[in-house]
Amino acid sequence: MSDEYPSMQTARLTLRPLDENDAPVLYCIYQSEGVLRYFPNPNPPPLDRVQRFIQQQEMHWEKYGYGDWGILPEGQTEIVGWAGLQYLPELDETEVGFLLDRPFWGKGYATEAAQASINFGFGQPGLEHIIALVHPGNLASQRVIVKCGMEYQHILSLWGIELQRYRIDRSLSI
Repeated sequence: MSDEYPSMQTARLTLRPLDENDAPVLYCIYQSEGVLRYFPNPNPPPLDRVQRFIQQQEMHWEKYGYGDWGILPEGQTEIVGWAGLQYLPELDETEVGFLLDRPFWGKGYATEAAQASINFGFGQPGLEHIIALVHPGNLASQRVIVKCGMEYQHILSLWGIELQRYRIDRSLSI
């Protein structure tokens, strides 16, 4: 899949579409303590579900023209997480999301990847706003999306949990 969809370069990162070779690495990342702590299901998925997630990304790219990228910091040969845009049919909106392996927290990579994802999204026709849904306890992710110019809107209940909703409009993007 990597050759069919766009990759991006930021100051310190390569963002490239996920491919089947990323499944074992992503599986290991999901096993890292705390990585899924604030996700709707904090239990690490089995390898076959990780493989299915990556396959679903190809379909998402085909249908919407955007999806998730694997994150590779300069000097890394394997992904250290993912970031990108996902259409949420439950809300009829597009969400920016990200996940990093624990050793890469606190380095600004999430902000860099999320901002690149937002910029890519606003380069697509018809996408007038992007949201982020964040667990109220996830202060680090709240900081990331605020740095990306997103504004808090309200609490909503989705997937059985309470989430903070943030939004940025195309006209306000950085």
